[in-house]
Amino acid sequence: MAPLVTISTCSLNQWVLDFEGNTSRIIESIRIAKAAGARLRVGPELEITGYSCQDHFLEGDLYLHVWQCIATIIDHPDCQDILIDIGAPIRYNARIHILNRRILLIKPKMWLAGDANYYEYRWFTSWAKPRYVEDYYLERIVGEITGQATVPIGDAVISTYDSAIGIETCEELFTPNNPGIHMGLNGVEIFTNSSGSHHELRKLKQRIDLIRHCTRGGGIYLYANQRGEDGNGRLYFDGSAGIFVNGRVVGMSSQFSLKDVDVVTAVVDLEEVRSTRTSVSRSSQGSQAPAYRRIEAAISLSKKSDLLNPNVKPSPDIELEYHSPEEEIALGPACWLWDYLRRSRQSGFFLPLSGGLDSASVAVITFSMCRLVVSACRDGNQAVIADVRRIVVVPEDSDWLPDTPQELCGKILHTCYMGTTNSSKETRNRAKQLAKSIGSYHIDLDMDSVVSAISNLFTFVTNFTPRFSVHGGTATENLALQNIQARSRLVVGYMFAQLLPLVRQRPGASSLLVLASEYDCSSADLNPIGSIDKRDLINFLTWAKVNFDIPIIESFVHAIPTAELEPITENYTQSDEDQMGMTYAELSVFGRLRKIMNRHKQVVLTPSYHAENYSCDDNRHDQRPILYPAFFPFQNKKIEEHVRALERRAETPVTSEGTAHASQ
Repeated sequence: MAPLVTISTCSLNQWVLDFEGNTSRIIESIRIAKAAGARLRVGPELEITGYSCQDHFLEGDLYLHVWQCIATIIDHPDCQDILIDIGAPIRYNARIHILNRRILLIKPKMWLAGDANYYEYRWFTSWAKPRYVEDYYLERIVGEITGQATVPIGDAVISTYDSAIGIETCEELFTPNNPGIHMGLNGVEIFTNSSGSHHELRKLKQRIDLIRHCTRGGGIYLYANQRGEDGNGRLYFDGSAGIFVNGRVVGMSSQFSLKDVDVVTAVVDLEEVRSTRTSVSRSSQGSQAPAYRRIEAAISLSKKSDLLNPNVKPSPDIELEYHSPEEEIALGPACWLWDYLRRSRQSGFFLPLSGGLDSASVAVITFSMCRLVVSACRDGNQAVIADVRRIVVVPEDSDWLPDTPQELCGKILHTCYMGTTNSSKETRNRAKQLAKSIGSYHIDLDMDSVVSAISNLFTFVTNFTPRFSVHGGTATENLALQNIQARSRLVVGYMFAQLLPLVRQRPGASSLLVLASEYDCSSADLNPIGSIDKRDLINFLTWAKVNFDIPIIESFVHAIPTAELEPITENYTQSDEDQMGMTYAELSVFGRLRKIMNRHKQVVLTPSYHAENYSCDDNRHDQRPILYPAFFPFQNKKIEEHVRALERRAETPVTSEGTAHASQ
């Protein structure tokens, strides 16, 4: 009778360069896995540092801190008697396999991700020697704990007393000739995949289908993935850690959640794998396959006591239900906003609410964030509770928690209708009603005086009075007058964002993050909908009207899209689609074809001429995260420890023979 095996995988909300926090979350996931009876724990890709360190992966001190964190994990009492699979950079994008204060294997990634949002070839070297293993000389800080001078590094598999484990990392799963095929033919029964896979609409099913296909011929697959906004600023990693047996799902974590540590544990039957692999043709292929070196792990993943325990049974299959695209828009950007808000240590959001579809979508997404936060508070998520109290500046002795999403929205989201003579009553009223429905702190103002001041200044200096097209002006004049309104809103928005916390008498509060709703004349800190087209937004708002019980959304969905930057006359009302010469449905097609006419509008930071190696042209020459841990506590702590060691050494005089003697 084959043994039952208890195994765990996880989703962790890691943060770039937050070595202290990342290590703490890793240890907590190991603690939870052990408490559930697991003998194997798998974590996300590059979990020690966070996936999105980007050009920081080229810095030497990062690797020093990585090994310091690995040493902490290896020596931690809660990290014993369990086989641990940890993601860490060591110039290679690697997996570190640890058991009872010893490193068994360093498994470098063989096929790096280099498409779309991924640039791993910029920072790492792929392991180009299949089935080859050599010695890695350990850093002293780790060797002093493990008693090892060298450890195996390369393309190998791990053998326990009762099974064999093969290792894949993220992109390797998506390759046509993925390593799991060859490891399976070499007798590997359990496959681990540690990933840093980001959220895209409709993407999760593709990922799950790939894993299911890999194990339909027999195999157990543990998939781990990072969760959250880890500092990249653009990506949200959507968790969904899972355990699969022969193509079936027996465990899966949430795709969207505010949990920092989410561990999935399942009991699996190795006999299910072995009985599926009995075909003669498969055995013939296996006999011809080149062998992998096996690294012995002195552990059994099963327990003898479980064989006769009627309470220990294989985990039942799970029927997966995928989120609709509308639900994904409601949840993904909402979780992304929460991570950015709490980690930036700002006081909330400021949103220019125009009464149009785009800004309404951003407002509803922010309201969705408030719904998630309130739900997490009710569930007793202490990390979320602490963050929300800090953000809204609650006294330390207070036990305040938001009762409703609207109550929290009123403290976090600040909306503002910035009207001009070109604005309509309809958009003003829609903005007011939506703000009331979601509970935001709403301001309704007219800013004609600001627009007129700029226009009058130009006329005073040049003696030229620009006119709108409907008043006989040229297209150039018309565009200039529209831009004055749009860009004045930019400046006014930032002033309100900086000073509203003072107006609301929040002691010690920071400023607000400005939310953008489009890529034309706006500027902001965050844009939750910048890569979502109008059709998906309309579908999302239609869904939210029912599921969030916001009837006013109906008027946004059916309103004619307009910027309201030109005067309204009896014969003319400005329309986005008329001015573009195409519908938004047609624009969506062009967007996918990547036309170049409006490329400059997508460049958030003004392009700079590259003249020196110290250029900080963002996301081009210099690729770095946007959101960092405040003050780098782990790094500064290590610097202080080093300084103290130097001071102690300075107090110890050295004789002419070079021997140190303590001062009297």
